[in-house]
Amino acid sequence: MANTIELKQQIAQGEYDAAFAKLYGADAVQEQRKRYTDLIDEFEKKYGTNRTVRLYSAPGRTEIGGNHTDHNNGVVLAGSVNLDMVAVVSPNEENVIRVKSLGFDKIDDVDVTNLVPQPREAEHSASLIRGVAKGIVDAGGKVGGFDCYTTSNVLRGSGLSSSAAFEVCIGAILRGEYNNNDMEKFNQVKIAQIGQFAENVFFGKPCGLMDQTACAVGGVITIDFKDPAHPVVGQTAIDLAKHGFVMCISDTK
Repeated sequence: MANTIELKQQIAQGEYDAAFAKLYGADAVQEQRKRYTDLIDEFEKKYGTNRTVRLYSAPGRTEIGGNHTDHNNGVVLAGSVNLDMVAVVSPNEENVIRVKSLGFDKIDDVDVTNLVPQPREAEHSASLIRGVAKGIVDAGGKVGGFDCYTTSNVLRGSGLSSSAAFEVCIGAILRGEYNNNDMEKFNQVKIAQIGQFAENVFFGKPCGLMDQTACAVGGVITIDFKDPAHPVVGQTAIDLAKHGFVMCISDTK
């Protein structure tokens, strides 16, 4: 782990270039260096300098085939996209999760000692934070407070699952900060299921599991929902670029 000043230095020195190239493409490295550095700057303005921090990200997703078949025990072909939510995170000792998102004035402020759905939070992002925390606890994990600043270029209301990316990112943060990044107890599918639970029970939207699974697992995947409690996820060997295909996303408003 590094403090905010050290992390910005590491990014400037290219220590994250390989990760940026893998996530966003080699031609996007300089852009992502600036994006992440700017986000750390915003974190410092809100929460102070020299805080020990970690970086987290979760992508948006699109279905390639099988739209809504997850509601009918069907099979989906889905893929993550190179638009994502990024978070700079530092744990606190207050049992309060604070999430400030770039471009939004309000801050979500959730006391994780209270993991009961709050009617006033329904259909708001605070409900997703509380719901993910509840899902982690129900699965035998630990939760605690953290201060977080996020940015997202997953277009809202576009069908790219900005809410699922948010849920998956919060789940990954709680796994990393309070559960030793336990990938056995909280694998990617489990994080996806916790995100769905938060959206169904706390947010109040009866979504399926395809969105969260595609965001959590990443890449181009197949998902068989014959048993919704135990979806069978497969990583495909399809190289879309090799066959001349590219996913084009148009912001039509």
